Amino acid sequence: YLEAEPLYQRSLSIRETQLGPQHPDVAESLNNLAELYRLQGRYLEAAPLYQRSLSIRETQLGPQHPDVAKSLNDQALFYFEQGRYAEAEPLYQRSLSIREAQLGSQHIDVATSRHNLAELYRVQARYIEAERLYQNSLFIREEQLGADHPDVAESLNNQALFYFDQGRYAEAKPLHERALSIREEQLGPQHPKVAESLNNLAILILVDQNRFSEAESLLQRALSIREEQFGQRHPTVALVLNNLGALYTNQGQYAKAESILQNSLDIAQQFGQQHLSLVLSLNSLGVLYTEQGRYAEAGPLLQRSLSIRETQLGSEHPSTIIIRRNLEMVCQFEWLQYCDTRFGNRE
Repeated sequence: YLEAEPLYQRSLSIRETQLGPQHPDVAESLNNLAELYRLQGRYLEAAPLYQRSLSIRETQLGPQHPDVAKSLNDQALFYFEQGRYAEAEPLYQRSLSIREAQLGSQHIDVATSRHNLAELYRVQARYIEAERLYQNSLFIREEQLGADHPDVAESLNNQALFYFDQGRYAEAKPLHERALSIREEQLGPQHPKVAESLNNLAILILVDQNRFSEAESLLQRALSIREEQFGQRHPTVALVLNNLGALYTNQGQYAKAESILQNSLDIAQQFGQQHLSLVLSLNSLGVLYTEQGRYAEAGPLLQRSLSIRETQLGSEHPSTIIIRRNLEMVCQFEWLQYCDTRFGNRE
């Protein structure tokens, strides 16, 4: 990524000078640079580039052009990564509609849009809507790209998460393992997508089988890859640290867990108030403090995590319910200022 940035910036500069600021090729350079910044977690820098790229494409190419669909899809992913799900959905839907109309229902870009919309629905626990989209996207990708393509691995990985979220662990595991195998072979052992698969497989075997040692090894490898590829202050680094901290909490290694989770939270707070890494870090640190009997410290963290999740996903979403139960446990032991509001007057 460090090597890519100056090349993208130079390309943008040349195109603006030679073609003018409203040329479609300028929009392409803007979108590419925005994508780079998104991958690096540089959201504030990415946002205006996405918006400018989309505006140029709509003006110069028309609102139904496939390049407009590309901008909409990428900007939706930008919102999705920050937990801004309500903003992402209409962009994903519009992108899919354009691609289906302009490219046909079996085009590979249509598979991408269906896959991304499925991911949004999975996170929102809209499982019936998600499953059909996942299956259709995987079918197109395998047929068009072959069974060992990295995009197929992406579909397998996220469909495995779909099963995991519903407690269907036996169905999730072979998909995670196949995705990891494809990614290691096609992308190399140090690729960020390999780290993603390692992280997800570690959580699965930890939750399903309590295989702490194996899960720790996978998480440490994922962390090493992400720190090497992105640096130590990236949101995906915070996610792996959160999972390591939660593992150590489950093992009763509280001092080790606290150091890691505080680091995870410190990193996560850089990337907006709705980012997944922030929600998880707040909850995990709150759970750690609860287990240590540090209820006055746990309560505000869990309250903040719960508030974010309720805003993002509603009060009845499975992840919201888990965090609420964690807060209820704190309120059983130490009645804090917000316990009355949430759980009724204490008797």
